[in-house]
Amino acid sequence: MRITKYLGWRVQLGILLVIISIIIYIINLYLFQNASATGYYLSIDIAFLPIEVLFVVLVIESVITYREKQILLEKLNMVIGTFFSEIGTDLLEKISRYDGNKDKIREELILSDEWSEEDFMEAVNKITSYDYDLFICSDTGSVEFLEELKEYLREKRNFLLVLLENPNLLEHETFTELLRAVFHLTEELERRKDLTILSNADYQHLKGDTGRVYGLLIYEWLQYMEHLMNNYPYLFSLALRVNPFDPHAKVEIDD
Repeated sequence: MRITKYLGWRVQLGILLVIISIIIYIINLYLFQNASATGYYLSIDIAFLPIEVLFVVLVIESVITYREKQILLEKLNMVIGTFFSEIGTDLLEKISRYDGNKDKIREELILSDEWSEEDFMEAVNKITSYDYDLFICSDTGSVEFLEELKEYLREKRNFLLVLLENPNLLEHETFTELLRAVFHLTEELERRKDLTILSNADYQHLKGDTGRVYGLLIYEWLQYMEHLMNNYPYLFSLALRVNPFDPHAKVEIDD
């Protein structure tokens, strides 16, 4: 197989233009051995023209690529925002109720409009190493929670399917992984007809699937909250007032 197959178009274009420049320069040396000739200087300018074209093309292409990435990122954040408005925030609230260790990270997840980039980074580091202790077993309360979760995810299936049809999501690996985990949990729950007669191993399996969704949800939620704070203060204000980890949060604004 040819080596050019493994090279990007920028590298191939750069090599081609450099070769053209070298060829023109060699021809120039051969035709104009007298450096004082006017044609010699003109040909020197021509010899370096491909290099100049290369720099111009790369600069323009990088500007266009950057702009395209910014537009794509904005579209992705709109999709993620829709996800949290429709299902994400409620799902966090439902699962967090059965997190026995929630108090250990609650303070890390009560955000404010005074948070800095370092605060968000610290929170992400904390939740990455956090041990999710979801209370899922044969207990009546746990079974009711699983039944509620099963019905809730079933109602949101069509919405999640619409999200997956968005080709831009392929550019956001962690959010795609979150959707994949949510769909997997949905299928695991739906395929169990009676959640009251499961074995302990089965409850532990569902606990693991739910914990995976929970961890990915918290991570994406933090990323999205930072985006809102930096770009959309009015949306961030509402997000703070419906923070699922803040026991004192309420959407109404006091005097």
